[in-house]
Amino acid sequence: MAKSRTHYVCNHCGAESPQYFGKCPLCGSWNSLLEQVAPVLPAGAGASGAGMAVRQKKRSARSEDTSQAKAALTLNQISDYPQTRLPSGYRELDRVLGGGIVPGSLVLIGGDPGIGKSTLLLQMAHQLATRHPILYVCAEESGQQVKLRSQRLGIQKDRDLQGDGDQGSCRETTLPLSSPLDRLYLLPETDLDTILAELESLRPQVAVIDSIQALYFAALGSSPGSVAQVRECTSLLMQVAKRESISLFIVGHVTKEGAIAGPKVLEHLVDTVLYFEGDRFASHRLLRSVKNRFGATHELGVFEMVDQGLEEVLNPSELFLGNREDPSPGTATIVACEGTRPIVVELQALVSPTSYSSPRRSTTGVEFNRLLQILAVLEKRVGIPLSKLDAYVASSGGLTVAEPAADLGAAIAIAASFRDRTVDPLTVLIGEVGLGGQVRSVSQMELRLKEAAKLGFRRAIIPRGQNFSIRGMEIVPVGRVVEAIAAALPGRSE
Repeated sequence: MAKSRTHYVCNHCGAESPQYFGKCPLCGSWNSLLEQVAPVLPAGAGASGAGMAVRQKKRSARSEDTSQAKAALTLNQISDYPQTRLPSGYRELDRVLGGGIVPGSLVLIGGDPGIGKSTLLLQMAHQLATRHPILYVCAEESGQQVKLRSQRLGIQKDRDLQGDGDQGSCRETTLPLSSPLDRLYLLPETDLDTILAELESLRPQVAVIDSIQALYFAALGSSPGSVAQVRECTSLLMQVAKRESISLFIVGHVTKEGAIAGPKVLEHLVDTVLYFEGDRFASHRLLRSVKNRFGATHELGVFEMVDQGLEEVLNPSELFLGNREDPSPGTATIVACEGTRPIVVELQALVSPTSYSSPRRSTTGVEFNRLLQILAVLEKRVGIPLSKLDAYVASSGGLTVAEPAADLGAAIAIAASFRDRTVDPLTVLIGEVGLGGQVRSVSQMELRLKEAAKLGFRRAIIPRGQNFSIRGMEIVPVGRVVEAIAAALPGRSE
């Protein structure tokens, strides 16, 4: 009778160890080794049954491609392949994807529980079903649960899904496809073999896997969600998607640190990695791309959660702008670029005397280390005594602004709060602050200025050396932070 052996697998990198360690010997992550039991066949049996089954599955999947030997070609010998992207029905999602859905691509979407990943994908599937057959694999819900969610989102207005009460395939080949709901197929299944068979049989244009951590490949002995299961399930789904030209959207769980759970190789296997972000106290949601083989990275899409699901926010600058009618001291307006999109954001700063021996520094939406650098520059190069003052900086709406172009706006907001002065609400500040007190140039300056002019701003303080002429806007070039403060806060100085 076959015995079993216990080994430990790292949940981050997939490294195996015969004994438990608090720290992974390969990647150095703490408390990431999970115990797994692997069957061992009798001596002389060769490779394990699980490994043999996996290799047989891979060989069968590649049988068509390896039937004929292929020689290497030069880049000039490879013919052009014009790709027609599929519109998802949401311009914000198409923007993040780089212009639409690429046929045969794998898109991984991660986010906190309850942030709206399943809602967005179900609404997208309904929009796509108006033109193409769509398969929605609900591995964590039953068919009735997905139908209840679709009714809450208003998807069930036209007619009910055919095959109501049957949790299997909702396909009806004898009836005409007169509604998008006739092309939206639900498959409540966790077994990977069944899902692969349905993909090859139905051949949908787009398929949604919700979620990859719930799938189970019977040839492997590990539990669902383990490193081996996630890696192998994604690899086999990728082979079918590339072979059948099916666009796959895969939902991935995230850890408490905010990273996608499972091995890092999961993000390397897919073509696009998207993160769905949002504040649980706010209604807006941010869809951000961190990897995209078919478009720009760090692209941003903005949605708002309403009663009928997610709605697009086509002008996010208005969302992240404060009340310009009643400006307050310590506020400044910047123009941040997320991918190819310029967004006008209001920064707020507050400095006050501290009651502790060590002053507090706090940020919301701004990188903490950049705040420390700006405070040091203001004290050393400008002469503002901030070492005995608490300093707080936040971005309006909770948007995370990580680029250096926000440095000048943060510096002016801190100086305005210290002097209890108000910056002109029709002025934007764009520039990077150097350690010597210089104001350095940033990229995509003309795009930022045009976005600010479109929203009614009449004055822009930018780094010297960048000459632009924007109709209806006064351009004020500065070379140092002192000059920027004098231009933004005219009058007496301290």
